[in-house]
Amino acid sequence: MTETENNALVDIVNGHPDGLSSREIQSRFAGELSYRTLVRRLNALVESGRIEVTGKGRATRYRPVYSLSSQDRKDPGSLLQRKGTGDETIGREQTVVNGGLPLSQTGAEIAAMVRRPLSKRPPVGYRRNFLDAYLPNKTFYLEGKTRMHLKEVGIPSDNIEPAGMYVRRILDQLLIDLSFHSSRLEGNKYSLLETKKLIAWGTRASGRDARESQMILNHKAAIEFLVESARELAIDRRTLLNIHALLSENLLGDPAAEGRLRTTPVVIGLSPFIPNDVPQIIEECFNQIAIVASRIRDPFEQSFFLLVHLPYLQPFEDVNKRVSRLAANIPLIRENLRPLSFIDVPRDDYLAGILGVYELNRVDLLRDVFIWAYERSAERYAVIRDAIGAPDEFRLEYRSEIKEAVAEIIVGQIPVSGISGFLEKWTDGRIPEDKLPRFIAVIEAELVGLHEGNYARYRITPSQFRAWIDLE
Repeated sequence: MTETENNALVDIVNGHPDGLSSREIQSRFAGELSYRTLVRRLNALVESGRIEVTGKGRATRYRPVYSLSSQDRKDPGSLLQRKGTGDETIGREQTVVNGGLPLSQTGAEIAAMVRRPLSKRPPVGYRRNFLDAYLPNKTFYLEGKTRMHLKEVGIPSDNIEPAGMYVRRILDQLLIDLSFHSSRLEGNKYSLLETKKLIAWGTRASGRDARESQMILNHKAAIEFLVESARELAIDRRTLLNIHALLSENLLGDPAAEGRLRTTPVVIGLSPFIPNDVPQIIEECFNQIAIVASRIRDPFEQSFFLLVHLPYLQPFEDVNKRVSRLAANIPLIRENLRPLSFIDVPRDDYLAGILGVYELNRVDLLRDVFIWAYERSAERYAVIRDAIGAPDEFRLEYRSEIKEAVAEIIVGQIPVSGISGFLEKWTDGRIPEDKLPRFIAVIEAELVGLHEGNYARYRITPSQFRAWIDLE
């Protein structure tokens, strides 16, 4: 297996910050490669940016990308104490790790540390003082000019009110983007096109695991919950538990664990990090995270705080990172900012950023990922918003009622001849009398435009749609 061998070579090099000669690497390699093939592999890894080379001839040495400073090699724990100022990614030189996104120097150092072989990374447990040390509106993971930069790229040009109005305008695209990219970060193999078909038409991709389909559909349900609840949405215990319940539906061994804090230990793969498994502490810290987050005034700091601390605590049996990614959108949705959908985020860089928090309590690398990801997302939705033009304000105001009425007509198998009578009764007490003619006209337009490519937005099944079509 070529890739397995390549990974083994990278692990060998990453375990020696001072570098190794090709002969030294060969002596440590467990596989069977000729010396000439080994050198070719090493040079290919250099070209791809996974390792670096220094010197020439007999002095040639292969080293990890962004080897640590001599001080950090003597005392890796010193990185735990050295806090970043928060502006490493804005207005100064950046570098690139392994062909991924731009990283600050401190972010690159963390990447090098967490990509060392597991045997080189000491076991570490959950440190509650990392959470306790954060004081809302006094402690900042994102420096001031970083927050200002994100606000500049995140505010829509029309800056619509009330809460959640902007994201409603791009909801169809957000459902696909965030469901796909968040699932991709979990290793889901669905393609973007397959995700579109599943969300829009309810069509499962052949050859895909049922869990992968369920994961994407759960994302869709959770995103819709956030958008539809935007005006009342709060960062609190209840909201976070409900996000977990939606994201974990039909994915956990015990259905009772959906939307509940865990009472059993969890293991983090490929990391020496050991989460706390005392239920009382999990409960206390979870409540503390929700309270602290709710008191943070800046929406981007609030978003990033959730992205850091929810996975670190591991409050749930599973699905913790997914909860953090959707929860990170709550402040953005409420403030009518462009959402964060993790478009094109390299999975390795994201996971390394999470490991930096787990193992070192350092947020620098994850911050690099967050800033880059938000810039990409904001750019995408600015283009999409311009392309779709201004939406109908009436449809936005009565979006839920329109969907509910159409769904009841389809599910109830109401024929065209009976729609007027049905709506006359259904709208009583729900729609103001002066807006009733416009509402009925919109419903009729929605039904005329209904086809196999858009019925999923009304939460009806294929059989219900086909049965209603057959009535005509």
